Amino acid sequence: MSERVVGVVASGDAVIVVDADVPNEGAITIVADATFKLQKGDRAGAYQLMHQRIADYVREKKIKRAVIKASAVSQAGKPTLAHFQSAELRGVAMSALHHGGANVDIRSKANISKTFGERKADEYVKDDDFWDESITGKDLRGGSREAALLILASRDK
Repeated sequence: MSERVVGVVASGDAVIVVDADVPNEGAITIVADATFKLQKGDRAGAYQLMHQRIADYVREKKIKRAVIKASAVSQAGKPTLAHFQSAELRGVAMSALHHGGANVDIRSKANISKTFGERKADEYVKDDDFWDESITGKDLRGGSREAALLILASRDK
């Protein structure tokens, strides 16, 4: 038996959503790979529209589980305005996923590196052979691999 799951990465002014049919084992089937761009102008209004768009997608597609990439500490140690704005958008996405009816799991790349397979998350993201074996269905854009990895790493959770 399989379930529909979305992997979500929010960063800057966009939310990447990978929608997949996930069996208990084997390759996942990519149903959709989309980027939702934050509307220009009034940020509060743009967040409201983003929330509605994500919640509607989850509701319409009957998504029951979502995995979203957690915030991470800046490598430089000092957060920037862009870091805070990404965190705001991530919060909007989490709320929308939940509002749309999905159970939301928040996973960090560090956690995936420790609990999934033998390599670090970034190594999986770069490995074309891994992706050839791990997915079927629609083509997955290179920039969407992190979102798909969230799904793969959370399969047994």
